[in-house]
Amino acid sequence: MKRLITPLFCSLIATLDAAPLPNTKPLNLKGDLSARMVVGIDKFLMREIELSTGRRATFWKRDYSSPAAYDKSVGKNRNHFRFCTGAVDKRLPISTLELKSTTDTSALLYEDDKIKIQAIRWAVLTGVNGEGLLLSPKSGIRARVVALPDADQTPEQLVGLSKGIPAKSQFARRLAEAGCQVVVPVLIDRRDEWSGDHRVTFTNQTHREWIYRQSFEMGRHVIGYEIQKILSAVDWFTCENEKSPSPAPIGVIGFGEGGLLALYAGALDTRIASTLTSGYFNNRQRVWEEPIYRNVFGLLEQFGDAEIASLIGPRALVVEHSPVTATDGPPKPRPGRRGGAAPGKISTPDYKSVSAEFQRGRVLAGEIIGNWKLIKSPDSGSEDALLQFLAGMGFKRDTLPETRDLKIEHTTDVDARQKRQVEELTEYTQQLLRFSEYERNDNFWKKLPPGDPEKWAEQCKTYREQMWKEVIGKLPSASLPINPRSRKIIETEKWVAHDVLLDVWPDVYAWGILLRPKNIKPGEKRPVVVCQHGLEGVPMDTVTRDPKERAFRYYSGFAAELADRGFVVFAPHNPYRGRDLFRVLQRKANPLGKSLFTIIVGQHNRIIDWLEKLPYVDKKRIGFYGLSYGGKTAMRVPALVPRYCLSICSADFDEWIKKCVTVDARYSYMFTGEYEMFEYNLGHTFNYAEMGALIAPRPFMVERGHKDGVAPDEWVAYEYAKIRRVFGYLGIPGRTEIEYFNGPHKINGVATYKFLHRHLNWPEPRK
Repeated sequence: MKRLITPLFCSLIATLDAAPLPNTKPLNLKGDLSARMVVGIDKFLMREIELSTGRRATFWKRDYSSPAAYDKSVGKNRNHFRFCTGAVDKRLPISTLELKSTTDTSALLYEDDKIKIQAIRWAVLTGVNGEGLLLSPKSGIRARVVALPDADQTPEQLVGLSKGIPAKSQFARRLAEAGCQVVVPVLIDRRDEWSGDHRVTFTNQTHREWIYRQSFEMGRHVIGYEIQKILSAVDWFTCENEKSPSPAPIGVIGFGEGGLLALYAGALDTRIASTLTSGYFNNRQRVWEEPIYRNVFGLLEQFGDAEIASLIGPRALVVEHSPVTATDGPPKPRPGRRGGAAPGKISTPDYKSVSAEFQRGRVLAGEIIGNWKLIKSPDSGSEDALLQFLAGMGFKRDTLPETRDLKIEHTTDVDARQKRQVEELTEYTQQLLRFSEYERNDNFWKKLPPGDPEKWAEQCKTYREQMWKEVIGKLPSASLPINPRSRKIIETEKWVAHDVLLDVWPDVYAWGILLRPKNIKPGEKRPVVVCQHGLEGVPMDTVTRDPKERAFRYYSGFAAELADRGFVVFAPHNPYRGRDLFRVLQRKANPLGKSLFTIIVGQHNRIIDWLEKLPYVDKKRIGFYGLSYGGKTAMRVPALVPRYCLSICSADFDEWIKKCVTVDARYSYMFTGEYEMFEYNLGHTFNYAEMGALIAPRPFMVERGHKDGVAPDEWVAYEYAKIRRVFGYLGIPGRTEIEYFNGPHKINGVATYKFLHRHLNWPEPRK
């Protein structure tokens, strides 16, 4: 860990008097304030997660008078759940399934006197197909079922054509032998073979994480894509039922990852009469510990598994508690592959927890509840669970055909099929990326014709609220008294620096370094520059001028330089430090519909609360200047916090959505360990140009080194051109500029300093 205070220069006094600032208490906290901040935010978020269960009721209005009334009353919740899971695209119409055969292979994989098994494919979205197996009973179709294996199981294993699943747990085949027509889709698995691009590199991300990362930014999800495949099969079942004089009831059943999908699909589609989820259902309060591909933005705000089950309501639900194969994390990086996959584990849930959540779901569904059963079994797809599942579709038999082994090993090319599935979803998501600009144009730019700059901020108000509430996540304003504490840490000939701590919410504080020039006259009001560090940094990194310090190479001591120039400077700490220790904060915030920047925005609002009260601060002249992750902050925080009168984004500005989603460039976060970067549906709402528009008409500047590896100049120029255009249309082109310099990822401090002097109305020092 970095030291919080680094050697500065000869004027640093070793035995410094740590006297606090006027109107502040002494700051006596010892140790690493950065680490303490992360711990405090963690406590805050864990408390919010625990409180979320009781808060969910405010989002629901259930009508228990009839099943139809109940379904109608929870329709808004069901639609929100659909949005959260990313299952939002219109599916292609379907009337037939394609039998998957070639000149060398037949679609018919197995047939006996009871069942026929065929390889199938069906169109779901443009360029996206479901693939798997179709099991047809010889005795006639009494029900139609989508059966889902765990992610690391194949359809062939689930029907007995391949080894890996005991015959007693081959529930897809057993249901077919009982008279069900069964579709068994292949799921995206947990290997990493095709997680990457041959033009760039490959990673140790599971295939599920690889799809999750790119789709999450676009408001889609690997979960949502697979729900679409399931519901497309249900569409086909519905078409088949329309042709039949005796329509067959529809069910969905799944184990492990398939259990998640079965539960979600059953909740979303009222055509599904019976749902069986095995090896998944539980209290989801620790979903942040699970693999990142289960991270659903806003899930816990309205939904635990009990609430999701309550969407099934009057229909049948079977929850089977069964052991799952433990998963401790992603594959270890292999030679020639990048690491950086997100941590996450899967284990068998405690039965008491499952039972409590199931009972909570029963209470939520009330008297409208259908045929719900909780079953504890030593294996998935137990006879008791299957019988209850069939009963939910009107079966009255009390036995299943005897368990049998097909004694056949089929040689389906599962690798080629998995590769197709991964590549189809990748290409579909990349197409969403390519066309997302048109959607932002339609939903943002075309609805905001620029005119009077004095009216622009009001014009943007709705979009600012949308970004804050729907993308970043909004919390109420600081709930604690500000309670400022401080201690002097540095004194030079020109300024004095103090550590400052301010309370925000319980366990959450804002912390930074205030640099106060010594030559402020009584009654004088000075402008403030808030100088923000980057990833894994601390406030002192922006202050140090010691060339031996690594931080100086990036920050050039810009906080100290600006204080030398007479600005009041505040260098805050943002909590993106500690690698997975801070990244898990994003994992805990996301299910609440929040993010790391939810906390950061609250901290910055509290900092401004305090700065505005200082007698020597002009509250109308508080500007922001951030590098790297601080530049990321410069795009988001001033866009949402109008009290920042200007913003400078250094070493971060680029075509942000492309940087997060594309698989075609080495700059992309698709290939790195920063798995917290992805913000739900940002791609269809706010790129950096739109954020810059929310900052307007306040001055905005980009600082860009030609050798900065964040992105190429072309991406930067393309995105900035849109900001320059809106400032031009507003008639204020002089309020925005970009400086290119021949240098790397660093503060250049030439044009940006002039920009600050000009727009904060503070004279430049004489040469």
